[in-house]
Amino acid sequence: MTRQRWTLLVVCAATAMLMLDIAVVNTALSAIADDLDAGLTGLQWVVDAYTVALAAVVLTAGSLADRLGRKRVFIAGLALFTVSSAACALANDIVMLDVARAVQGLGAAAMFAVSLALLADAFPGDEERAGALAAYGATIGAAFAFGPLVGGALTTGLGWEWIFLINVPVGLAIIAVTLLKVRESVDPLARPVDWAGQAALGVALLLIVTGLLRGNEEGWGSTQIVAMLGGGAAMLLVFGLIERRVAHPMLPLGLFRNPTFTGAQVAAFAISASFFAVFLYTTLYLQQILGLSAIEAGLVYLPGTIIMFIVSGATASLGDRLSHPAMVTIGLLLVGAGMAMGVLLQVDSAWTMMLPITVVALIGTGLFNPAVSALALRAVPMRDAGLAAGVNDTFRQAGIAVGVAGLGALFPAGSALGGGDPQGFVDGLHEASIVCAVIAVSGAVIFAALMARRAPALEAVPEAA
Repeated sequence: MTRQRWTLLVVCAATAMLMLDIAVVNTALSAIADDLDAGLTGLQWVVDAYTVALAAVVLTAGSLADRLGRKRVFIAGLALFTVSSAACALANDIVMLDVARAVQGLGAAAMFAVSLALLADAFPGDEERAGALAAYGATIGAAFAFGPLVGGALTTGLGWEWIFLINVPVGLAIIAVTLLKVRESVDPLARPVDWAGQAALGVALLLIVTGLLRGNEEGWGSTQIVAMLGGGAAMLLVFGLIERRVAHPMLPLGLFRNPTFTGAQVAAFAISASFFAVFLYTTLYLQQILGLSAIEAGLVYLPGTIIMFIVSGATASLGDRLSHPAMVTIGLLLVGAGMAMGVLLQVDSAWTMMLPITVVALIGTGLFNPAVSALALRAVPMRDAGLAAGVNDTFRQAGIAVGVAGLGALFPAGSALGGGDPQGFVDGLHEASIVCAVIAVSGAVIFAALMARRAPALEAVPEAA
């Protein structure tokens, strides 16, 4: 096997492990709640502690990777992720699990930030990179879609702890292959780490997500929630001011003068805040409202997953007939259509009512993932590959974190875990479906408008940026 193929294997395996850890917990949440006596907010943090940490740190991890060596930072992230996975499995209360998930997110940030940069270094040609990105995109979508099935099988057969323990041998194997088969790459002109920007972004995301998660419990007009959300918005403004004035920003705002780059980030946030975020609640619906077991709930997603595999694999050959911007736009519109069909779900629905929703949305995801990754890389000079990967992953994970927290405000907490009125949860799911459809379609419209502004050939970001 060539070094290129080893690199692709390592990146896809690590990415699958990371995405599984975002999605795999969904079908295990009911078991975690029973075992650790957790409420809905604690369960939401099982997802959001991971994604907030990842989104907040991934840009800095990208800068460190460009400076210290992408292979070196990738291995360090793998090691931290593997150790924290073991800590998750050993957690004896929900707080310990949430903290361990946050540490997992830090390790995931290092791996995510480097993944696309490693592929860009190993596959410098456009044609060969298209095939690599098709595999990478298929891995992201399939791992997220297969997550509920894997989580259900492990939870039903062995216990929820095994959704984390499985990462230990896999992580060790990926570390070994990376050490032996992946070459090191650095950027001799890498930017210094922007610690002020890092602090501002981390505080902003933490305040916003915490405020959204606790809004139902504390009251949306309460001083505490208003202060959190207002403080988070203020810190985002501070982050923007820092990035404008610091000599070496972690997120050069000049990048957003490129419509292609900006469009890729808008699209990544839109699909994450809609389809990927609502997974938590649709899985709770299958288990808590329809009464499916963990593994049965996971199997519901399988038909859509298989179709998505086929679509993602076909994107490389579609390049001559369907441009990457067209794939992203159509993909988001299909996700929006799938989300809109969620209003058809009822308390007494058959599980088959979920099939058209997931199939349509996953066809869109299959088109979307490889294309948006290609756009994110092509929109910047090669020397900024690590930065582009970090920005794209920040928008992806921030979308999931904000989406999970924001959508949670639509669901009565008492009905989410087998208590209260099931109709209240279904009503919340209907509202969440409409919100997700609006987010996805709005993302498609904004993305298409930005693409209309670009030059016929994808422009590179000016070096001054």
